[in-house]
Amino acid sequence: MVILHYENGRLQERTKLLEVIGLTEADHPVISVVGAGGKTSTIRRLAQEYVKNGKKVIVTTTTHMMTEDVPWFLTGSSTDQMEESLEKYGQVWVGQPAGGGKIQQVEGKLLLYILERGIPVLIEADGARRLPLKVPAEHEPVILPETTHVLSVYGLDSLGERLRERCFRPELAERLLGKKGEERILEEDIALLAASEKAGRKGCPEHAEYTVILNKADSMERREKALVICRLLEKYGICRTAVSSYEEEKEEKET
Repeated sequence: MVILHYENGRLQERTKLLEVIGLTEADHPVISVVGAGGKTSTIRRLAQEYVKNGKKVIVTTTTHMMTEDVPWFLTGSSTDQMEESLEKYGQVWVGQPAGGGKIQQVEGKLLLYILERGIPVLIEADGARRLPLKVPAEHEPVILPETTHVLSVYGLDSLGERLRERCFRPELAERLLGKKGEERILEEDIALLAASEKAGRKGCPEHAEYTVILNKADSMERREKALVICRLLEKYGICRTAVSSYEEEKEEKET
């Protein structure tokens, strides 16, 4: 597990992702996570940080999310079931059944209940078909107006790969980046996407804090490339950037 924060031209080690985002366990944010290359892992990490510090948290989606075989993951649940999970596990992941092992957005009174519960809410607000890079279509992402923080995630394993092979909706990326699908993805490409209001910042409410997360920094080489991206983002006026690797967490979950 690695969490780094870009500060003063360098990457500084941190123990909490919440700290990088500018939050404490006492805050009650509505965090929408968009992009590709580690949205669910990022949400899982944030949920763990809240629970470990005795804070309850709700996780949901405005698009689709894969179900997980854990007791705090509920589908088509009531508020009573949610409260039971919150009391027992400190967290609840909830959505309406969508078929294919997925959940989709809850609506009506249940959504209102989630947003008005007065505890942190983490939302997976985008889909990328498990690819590490994405440019959103016209209807994406689905960010609720109540959102206080937007996290835009990028997979560093896309670097050096062909755009058409590692990017979801590559035709949109080609137009935005001025590249052909056969060309390789470079650090400046990720920085441009993350800074663009047609890509990473698309749909981000004016009042919301925006953070870029460069995930899958599983080696020193990738961390060095992440630092290059961070410095490019700073030139675009984006100074809140996290660099992460959840490799250890993934191995523990699979064991």
